Amino acid sequence: MMNRWHVLKRLMPLLAGMVLLLSGCGRADLSALRPQGPVAEEQFGLMKLSITIMAFVVIVVFAIALYVIIRFKRRPGDKSVPVQVEGNHKLEIIWTVIPIILLVILGVPTIKSVFGLAEDYTKDPNAIQVKVTAHQYWWEFEYPKEGVKTAQELIIPNDAVISIEAKTADVLHSFWIPSLAGKIDTNPGGNVNTMYFKAPKEGVYLGKCAELCGPSHALMDFKVKSVDRASYDRWVAAQKAPVALPADAQLADTLTTNCLSCHAIGDGTGWAPNLTGIGSRGSVAGMLVNTDDAQYANEGTVEENLEKWIKDPDKVKPGNKMGKIELSDEEVKAISKYLADLKIDY
Repeated sequence: MMNRWHVLKRLMPLLAGMVLLLSGCGRADLSALRPQGPVAEEQFGLMKLSITIMAFVVIVVFAIALYVIIRFKRRPGDKSVPVQVEGNHKLEIIWTVIPIILLVILGVPTIKSVFGLAEDYTKDPNAIQVKVTAHQYWWEFEYPKEGVKTAQELIIPNDAVISIEAKTADVLHSFWIPSLAGKIDTNPGGNVNTMYFKAPKEGVYLGKCAELCGPSHALMDFKVKSVDRASYDRWVAAQKAPVALPADAQLADTLTTNCLSCHAIGDGTGWAPNLTGIGSRGSVAGMLVNTDDAQYANEGTVEENLEKWIKDPDKVKPGNKMGKIELSDEEVKAISKYLADLKIDY
């Protein structure tokens, strides 16, 4: 018994240190415990209510158990049979009624929220309609009313409800913006799931795929940018504006042959991510962070990240469907520079 106690005393500081260490992990915009919108706040409220009830039950049960262990512990020399409580109607009623009351306290607001958050905004003329299509391993965002299609960054106004219709182009994925709303699965075919959320506070929120979908599942990130209405309108106009190809005829031909057969720039069409304004995005391929002050392996300038991606996409995101394109280093640099200069100031 003493040996076990010594082991426990040694483990407790280690476990406490791990708790403190892990509590500092993660990001503020990637936590359901830091709600930044009304939907997330309502869901967080349910979490707090359920955790409070569970904590109450655990404390009461442990307290009663300790009391019984101490109060009714068999004393040395005591050979008597303890008083039996089997069939005690009062006790049976108490431990039946109390859980029912707790379930009602938890169930009523839960059911109310479930039905409230299931409200359909897909026909609301005042809501921003967005059709989300998940791919291995990137996200496509289509705004049917605005006639805009983009990828990896969902730009939204902060004064409107955002109505989402989500589906997948291949395997199952799950659309999740932790600080704004709960997750929904993206299913194939005509099985479209819907949800809505609002982001009244301007800023950038990180989104993730929450369904194991292949070797690069953990790298399937996207961003949500909440901006004011005027900025949103400028962004929509810029997305729809035509974009000039490179002035260099050879570079334009290389770009058209190797890139624009799949991607779109400006008002073009393509099945791969739309590249319009890619130089203004916060990342390349969703996980190569664009910054002039790189500190980690996945950080660099827009041009550096584009070069890294174009040279060997499979090294950056294993299993993606782009594949390596046979281009010279000079062509990679020229294409990367052209794309990095495709900026939208909104």
